[in-house]
Amino acid sequence: MSSYRVGLLVPSSNTTMETEVPEVLRRVAGVTGDRFTFHSSRMRMKTVTAEELAAMNADSDRAAVLLADAAVDVMAYACLVAIMAQGRGVHREIEKRLTKTAADAGDPVDVVSSAGALVAGLHHLGARKVSIITPYMKPLTALVADYIEAEGVEVQDAISLEVEDNLAVGRLDQTQLPEIAGRLDTRGVDAVVLSACVQMPSLQAIPAAEKVVDLPVVTTATATAWQVLASLGTHTPVPDSGALFRG
Repeated sequence: MSSYRVGLLVPSSNTTMETEVPEVLRRVAGVTGDRFTFHSSRMRMKTVTAEELAAMNADSDRAAVLLADAAVDVMAYACLVAIMAQGRGVHREIEKRLTKTAADAGDPVDVVSSAGALVAGLHHLGARKVSIITPYMKPLTALVADYIEAEGVEVQDAISLEVEDNLAVGRLDQTQLPEIAGRLDTRGVDAVVLSACVQMPSLQAIPAAEKVVDLPVVTTATATAWQVLASLGTHTPVPDSGALFRG
């Protein structure tokens, strides 16, 4: 058995990342006996607009320095669209920058991101074409789709729920997601991204959504949990957690 400290860099208005990622890792701990604790640092963002997302990114170094003081074993930048809205492939630059920031603050640690985790998870599954659901306004959803496609995964269809207030995103009813997923065009796709956002609740909806679409289902939160475990060098299959947590 091992003990790990997981650091989360989250938007100030996020209410979901600190529940769904810990829940997935709680399921893992129930199998492996490992122990995970969670430690967060916040960056100001209330409305999901390009301006607030850019300001939050600019504040991420300060938040990383504070989180480094907790001597975490891995640090996850837990906001997908904040990174993807900045331009193609930028997750690599941001992860590298925050890794250096944490090291300079005295805590050499692997920094992963939800944006990079989703892309890596889709490649791990061998997905070449996906359909996605986002809570964003349509222009931001288009940026997310373009980002994923630039990473070599075609986005066949996208549904935007068009909720701009980030607190309202966290209050969306995830029991509606299977029905929404059923409205996606999934002809010929390899997987469905049930929530291309760490703030939109989705974990409990995964089993029902997989039955509706009859395809592997991934969410940004499950991809982030999977990437955190990969950074720690551990992983185990757990039920009801989507395609990345099967055998």
